[in-house]
Amino acid sequence: MQQQEHRPVLLDEVIEHLRCTAGKCFVDGTVGGGGHARAILKKTAPDGRLIGIDWDADALAKAQSNLQSYEERLVLVRENFARIGPVLARLHVQAVDGILLDLGLSSFQVDAAERGFSFSKPGPLDMRMDTRAETTAAQLVNTLSEQELADLIWRFGEERWRRRIARNIVRVRAEAPIETTERLAEVVRKAIPAGKRSRKRHPATRTFQALRMAVNRELDNLRIFLQGALDLLRPRGRLAIISFHSLEDRLAKQAFSHWARSCRCPAQLPLCQCEGKPLVLLVNKKPVVPGVEEVKANPRARSGRLRVVEKAEAA
Repeated sequence: MQQQEHRPVLLDEVIEHLRCTAGKCFVDGTVGGGGHARAILKKTAPDGRLIGIDWDADALAKAQSNLQSYEERLVLVRENFARIGPVLARLHVQAVDGILLDLGLSSFQVDAAERGFSFSKPGPLDMRMDTRAETTAAQLVNTLSEQELADLIWRFGEERWRRRIARNIVRVRAEAPIETTERLAEVVRKAIPAGKRSRKRHPATRTFQALRMAVNRELDNLRIFLQGALDLLRPRGRLAIISFHSLEDRLAKQAFSHWARSCRCPAQLPLCQCEGKPLVLLVNKKPVVPGVEEVKANPRARSGRLRVVEKAEAA
């Protein structure tokens, strides 16, 4: 693993939008190496608290090391953010002032060849965030039917060449199982016509994204989280979500827009019957994106999008 520490994506914007001040309690649902968490703990000193959640054991160990000077105000929990409700219940925390999700991979996860997340680093085709989980990317690649592979690559990767890729995977695996990132990346590359390959990104980018999201049930976990997140915020508490591709951003945008409407009756009803009030205020109607300097310093930040809502007083 690389030892160089990378500045978290949209760090200043996160601190500003979450309104991190002394004494507040926050949850970082994707604590990773602790970059955002460290900044939150600094801003909430001397008595603010932070609960850091991550289901990656390596990430938690890294956060523990990086945040040891804040241990009196910090609790780290190995769990998926989809289970944030039970986590807070176990800690006897009824509500918090803010919740952050950064849905991107941490740099140290991408750079760890043995985790199998990157097509640019030879390693086992794993991709599990939680190594306790049973299903790996290799299992999906080598057991799903051609149609199932094509559907998966389209659903989670929106890859136009999904059928050709799925067909080539099935053809190659018939000779020998595809068990490494290097081999899968080459299989995908060869499936896409040479003249149609993007010059800006590796041909396997979308396929690897799709497999990672399927292995870790990322969209399902985000949906579950969004169903209960508002109940865990104090009035005027804020929820901030950083996403890195359209599927996650779309889920966050749809949920936020729904909460911000005064009427939440089913669309088929001609007149409002709920007499509702907005559950949240949209802090930023358009997502906040990294500036030119941040992208120059950290190219992986380029697709980051930050959306923030504030829970209404009476919600």
